[in-house]
Amino acid sequence: MNVTEAVKSRRSIRMFTDQPVDLETIRRVMDTARWAPSGCNYQPWEAAVLTGEPLKELQAKITTTPPQQAEYDWTAPGEEDAYKQRLNAVSKGMFGSMNIARDDGEGRMKAMMRNATSFDAPVVLFAYFPRLMKEAQWSDTGMWLQTIAMLLREEGLDCCFQEYMALYANVIRDHLGLDHDRYMLFCGMAIGYRDPDAPLNTFERERVPLDEQVKFLGWE
Repeated sequence: MNVTEAVKSRRSIRMFTDQPVDLETIRRVMDTARWAPSGCNYQPWEAAVLTGEPLKELQAKITTTPPQQAEYDWTAPGEEDAYKQRLNAVSKGMFGSMNIARDDGEGRMKAMMRNATSFDAPVVLFAYFPRLMKEAQWSDTGMWLQTIAMLLREEGLDCCFQEYMALYANVIRDHLGLDHDRYMLFCGMAIGYRDPDAPLNTFERERVPLDEQVKFLGWE
Protein backbone atom coordinates (compact mmCIF):
# COMPACT_ATOMS: atom_id res chain seq x y z
CA MET A 1 0.00 0.00 0.00
CA ASN A 2 1.45 3.37 -0.99
CA VAL A 3 0.90 6.63 0.90
CA THR A 4 -1.90 7.83 -1.38
CA GLU A 5 -3.78 4.56 -0.92
CA ALA A 6 -3.32 4.76 2.84
CA VAL A 7 -4.63 8.33 2.98
CA LYS A 8 -7.66 7.64 0.80
CA SER A 9 -8.60 4.36 2.46
CA ARG A 10 -8.30 5.67 6.01
CA ARG A 11 -11.58 6.55 7.67
CA SER A 12 -13.01 6.51 11.17
CA ILE A 13 -13.94 2.88 11.74
CA ARG A 14 -16.72 2.22 14.24
CA MET A 15 -17.36 -1.48 13.61
CA PHE A 16 -14.43 -3.84 14.16
CA THR A 17 -14.09 -7.58 13.82
CA ASP A 18 -13.06 -9.61 16.85
CA GLN A 19 -9.71 -10.53 15.27
CA PRO A 20 -6.94 -9.84 17.81
CA VAL A 21 -4.05 -7.56 16.95
CA ASP A 22 -0.56 -9.01 17.29
CA LEU A 23 1.77 -7.22 19.71
CA GLU A 24 4.66 -7.26 17.26
CA THR A 25 2.50 -5.50 14.66
CA ILE A 26 1.61 -2.74 17.11
CA ARG A 27 5.25 -2.44 18.26
CA ARG A 28 6.37 -2.14 14.63
CA VAL A 29 3.87 0.64 13.96
CA MET A 30 4.74 2.54 17.12
CA ASP A 31 8.48 2.13 16.56
CA THR A 32 8.28 3.54 13.04
CA ALA A 33 6.00 6.38 14.15
CA ARG A 34 8.80 7.69 16.38
CA TRP A 35 10.16 9.33 13.22
CA ALA A 36 7.18 11.68 12.92
CA PRO A 37 8.23 15.36 12.77
CA SER A 38 8.14 17.66 15.78
CA GLY A 39 9.24 21.27 16.25
CA CYS A 40 12.64 21.54 17.94
CA ASN A 41 12.63 17.72 18.03
CA TYR A 42 10.71 17.84 21.34
CA GLN A 43 8.81 14.64 20.52
CA PRO A 44 6.15 15.64 23.07
CA TRP A 45 3.89 12.63 22.70
CA GLU A 46 3.52 9.71 25.07
CA ALA A 47 1.03 6.85 24.99
CA ALA A 48 -0.22 3.65 26.55
CA VAL A 49 -1.61 0.92 24.28
CA LEU A 50 -4.07 -1.46 25.95
CA THR A 51 -5.72 -4.74 25.06
CA GLY A 52 -7.17 -7.71 26.94
CA GLU A 53 -7.88 -7.44 30.65
CA PRO A 54 -6.22 -4.04 31.25
CA LEU A 55 -8.49 -2.58 28.57
CA LYS A 56 -11.62 -4.32 29.84
CA GLU A 57 -10.93 -3.11 33.38
CA LEU A 58 -10.56 0.49 32.20
CA GLN A 59 -13.71 0.33 30.09
CA ALA A 60 -15.65 -1.02 33.06
CA LYS A 61 -14.58 2.08 34.99
CA ILE A 62 -15.44 4.43 32.12
CA THR A 63 -18.91 2.98 31.59
CA THR A 64 -19.79 3.31 35.28
CA THR A 65 -18.39 6.80 35.85
CA PRO A 66 -20.13 10.07 34.92
CA PRO A 67 -18.17 12.08 32.34
CA GLN A 68 -16.17 15.06 33.56
CA GLN A 69 -15.84 18.46 31.95
CA ALA A 70 -13.30 18.06 29.17
CA GLU A 71 -10.05 19.94 29.71
CA TYR A 72 -10.08 21.31 26.17
CA ASP A 73 -12.78 22.30 23.69
CA TRP A 74 -13.18 20.49 20.36
CA THR A 75 -16.66 21.87 19.62
CA ALA A 76 -15.93 25.60 19.12
CA PRO A 77 -15.79 25.49 15.28
CA GLY A 78 -19.45 24.42 15.28
CA GLU A 79 -20.38 27.99 16.20
CA GLU A 80 -19.67 29.01 12.58
CA ASP A 81 -22.14 27.85 9.93
CA ALA A 82 -19.62 26.48 7.42
CA TYR A 83 -18.09 24.15 9.99
CA LYS A 84 -21.44 23.24 11.52
CA GLN A 85 -22.64 22.13 8.09
CA ARG A 86 -19.65 19.79 7.75
CA LEU A 87 -20.45 18.28 11.14
CA ASN A 88 -24.12 17.89 10.22
CA ALA A 89 -23.20 16.18 6.94
CA VAL A 90 -21.05 13.50 8.55
CA SER A 91 -23.60 13.03 11.36
CA LYS A 92 -26.34 12.51 8.78
CA GLY A 93 -24.30 9.86 7.02
CA MET A 94 -23.27 8.12 10.22
CA PHE A 95 -26.69 7.96 11.87
CA GLY A 96 -28.34 7.24 8.54
CA SER A 97 -26.12 4.18 8.09
CA MET A 98 -27.54 2.89 11.39
CA ASN A 99 -31.14 3.77 10.44
CA ILE A 100 -31.38 6.16 13.39
CA ALA A 101 -33.76 9.03 12.69
CA ARG A 102 -32.81 12.63 13.43
CA ASP A 103 -35.53 12.89 16.11
CA ASP A 104 -34.54 9.60 17.78
CA GLY A 105 -32.68 11.10 20.72
CA GLU A 106 -32.46 7.82 22.62
CA GLY A 107 -31.10 5.95 19.62
CA ARG A 108 -28.50 8.62 18.95
CA MET A 109 -27.37 8.66 22.56
CA LYS A 110 -27.06 4.87 22.60
CA ALA A 111 -24.95 4.99 19.44
CA MET A 112 -22.73 7.72 20.84
CA MET A 113 -22.18 5.76 24.05
CA ARG A 114 -20.36 3.12 22.02
CA ASN A 115 -17.45 5.56 22.24
CA ALA A 116 -17.03 4.49 25.86
CA THR A 117 -15.89 1.02 24.79
CA SER A 118 -14.08 2.34 21.69
CA PHE A 119 -16.57 0.59 19.41
CA ASP A 120 -15.38 -2.76 20.79
CA ALA A 121 -11.98 -2.43 19.13
CA PRO A 122 -9.51 -5.00 20.47
CA VAL A 123 -6.81 -2.38 21.06
CA VAL A 124 -7.00 1.22 22.29
CA LEU A 125 -4.17 3.74 22.36
CA PHE A 126 -4.34 6.59 24.87
CA ALA A 127 -2.25 9.63 23.94
CA TYR A 128 -1.08 12.14 26.51
CA PHE A 129 1.69 14.69 27.08
CA PRO A 130 3.03 16.99 29.82
CA ARG A 131 0.85 20.03 30.43
CA LEU A 132 3.76 22.35 29.68
CA MET A 133 3.28 21.52 26.00
CA LYS A 134 1.54 24.33 24.11
CA GLU A 135 -0.30 24.69 20.79
CA ALA A 136 2.72 23.87 18.63
CA GLN A 137 3.32 20.62 20.48
CA TRP A 138 -0.38 19.70 20.26
CA SER A 139 0.05 20.05 16.48
CA ASP A 140 3.13 17.81 16.62
CA THR A 141 1.15 15.19 18.52
CA GLY A 142 -1.50 15.32 15.80
CA MET A 143 1.16 14.64 13.16
CA TRP A 144 2.39 11.68 15.19
CA LEU A 145 -1.15 10.28 15.48
CA GLN A 146 -1.71 10.70 11.74
CA THR A 147 1.57 8.88 11.13
CA ILE A 148 0.32 6.02 13.29
CA ALA A 149 -2.95 5.95 11.33
CA MET A 150 -1.09 5.66 8.01
CA LEU A 151 1.19 2.92 9.33
CA LEU A 152 -1.84 1.01 10.61
CA ARG A 153 -3.32 1.09 7.11
CA GLU A 154 -0.06 -0.32 5.75
CA GLU A 155 -0.53 -3.24 8.15
CA GLY A 156 -4.15 -3.76 7.07
CA LEU A 157 -5.45 -2.22 10.31
CA ASP A 158 -7.79 0.69 10.96
CA CYS A 159 -8.50 3.16 13.72
CA CYS A 160 -10.83 5.81 15.04
CA PHE A 161 -9.55 8.92 16.80
CA GLN A 162 -11.47 9.56 20.03
CA GLU A 163 -11.38 13.03 21.57
CA TYR A 164 -14.36 11.65 23.49
CA MET A 165 -11.89 10.09 25.92
CA ALA A 166 -11.06 13.56 27.24
CA LEU A 167 -14.39 13.30 29.09
CA TYR A 168 -12.85 10.52 31.19
CA ALA A 169 -9.37 11.95 31.63
CA ASN A 170 -9.32 11.46 35.41
CA VAL A 171 -10.41 7.82 35.19
CA ILE A 172 -7.85 7.08 32.48
CA ARG A 173 -4.99 8.86 34.24
CA ASP A 174 -5.73 6.92 37.43
CA HIS A 175 -5.84 3.62 35.56
CA LEU A 176 -2.54 4.35 33.80
CA GLY A 177 -0.86 5.69 36.93
CA LEU A 178 -0.34 9.18 35.48
CA ASP A 179 0.17 12.31 37.57
CA HIS A 180 -2.95 14.48 37.11
CA ASP A 181 -0.99 17.69 37.62
CA ARG A 182 1.66 16.82 35.06
CA TYR A 183 -0.22 15.10 32.25
CA MET A 184 -2.92 16.18 29.82
CA LEU A 185 -4.93 13.25 28.46
CA PHE A 186 -5.31 14.13 24.78
CA CYS A 187 -7.35 11.40 23.09
CA GLY A 188 -7.92 7.74 22.52
CA MET A 189 -7.47 5.76 19.32
CA ALA A 190 -9.51 2.61 18.71
CA ILE A 191 -7.44 0.11 16.71
CA GLY A 192 -8.38 -3.13 14.98
CA TYR A 193 -9.56 -4.74 11.75
CA ARG A 194 -12.55 -3.13 10.08
CA ASP A 195 -15.74 -4.98 9.33
CA PRO A 196 -15.86 -4.30 5.57
CA ASP A 197 -19.59 -5.06 5.31
CA ALA A 198 -20.82 -2.77 8.08
CA PRO A 199 -22.76 0.22 6.68
CA LEU A 200 -21.27 2.31 9.50
CA ASN A 201 -17.87 1.82 7.85
CA THR A 202 -18.97 2.51 4.28
CA PHE A 203 -21.31 5.53 4.23
CA GLU A 204 -20.30 8.34 1.89
CA ARG A 205 -18.20 11.13 3.36
CA GLU A 206 -17.68 14.63 2.03
CA ARG A 207 -14.55 16.71 1.66
CA VAL A 208 -14.31 20.41 0.85
CA PRO A 209 -13.19 21.07 -2.76
CA LEU A 210 -9.45 21.76 -2.99
CA ASP A 211 -9.80 25.28 -4.40
CA GLU A 212 -11.96 26.32 -1.45
CA GLN A 213 -9.15 25.52 0.96
CA VAL A 214 -5.87 26.04 -0.88
CA LYS A 215 -4.50 28.91 -2.97
CA PHE A 216 -1.76 28.31 -5.55
CA LEU A 217 0.31 31.40 -6.25
CA GLY A 218 3.19 31.99 -8.66
CA TRP A 219 2.23 29.53 -11.39
CA GLU A 220 1.36 31.02 -14.77
